[in-house]
Amino acid sequence: MIAPSILAADFARLADEAAAVAGPAGEGADWLHVDVMDGHFVPNLTLGLPVVQSLLKATDLPLDCHLMIEDPDRWAIGYAEAGAYNVTVHVEAARDPVALAKNLRAAGAKAGLSIKPGTPLEPHIETLKHYDTLLVMSVEPGFGGQEFIPDVLEKVRTARRLVDTGHLTVLVEIDGGINADTVEAAAEAGVDCFVAGSAVYGADDPGRAVRALRERARRANPDREWRTA
Repeated sequence: MIAPSILAADFARLADEAAAVAGPAGEGADWLHVDVMDGHFVPNLTLGLPVVQSLLKATDLPLDCHLMIEDPDRWAIGYAEAGAYNVTVHVEAARDPVALAKNLRAAGAKAGLSIKPGTPLEPHIETLKHYDTLLVMSVEPGFGGQEFIPDVLEKVRTARRLVDTGHLTVLVEIDGGINADTVEAAAEAGVDCFVAGSAVYGADDPGRAVRALRERARRANPDREWRTA
């Protein structure tokens, strides 16, 4: 799965930018990744719920909302109630991540849990049993265009083993520095869904860039049965 990040898109043309990656079924983006930042949990300030509500009216792509915010226990449910397909919160910010996962699902969304590059996976494995998505950050959250941190792939491999052995049922997603040079290593490690910002929206043809990333991922791990949303 490829989830273009609109953090790298033209904010004045978000409906057009979503359409540019939608494409025909099976060829376009699988999700549209929306980075929500509050200027507190991370230093940057980006989009919020009103923009997500507008995007939901402008595209049929499932919205993958990544909340890099303080107090997600209070604010995340609004994104699920608005119609976001997947709502991801940070384990470093959530007060009660198990209860939050249940509330997100009750509000109609898939529940995602994200971990920063320096956050170990192992202490949160039991918590992940309540979630649908694990988002492994491969850069420090807060800004686009950063360089991929390869050490996080060990966490991906661990998560992949837990999924393949039935201990977890999460979809494994990665976010940060994904491009033509890094997508293959991430695919080999066991990623299901690749968030890509500059590699898609910095290309002359964003739709073609989506297709190229998906093909590189499949070539890197041709024996895998690729998961879908």
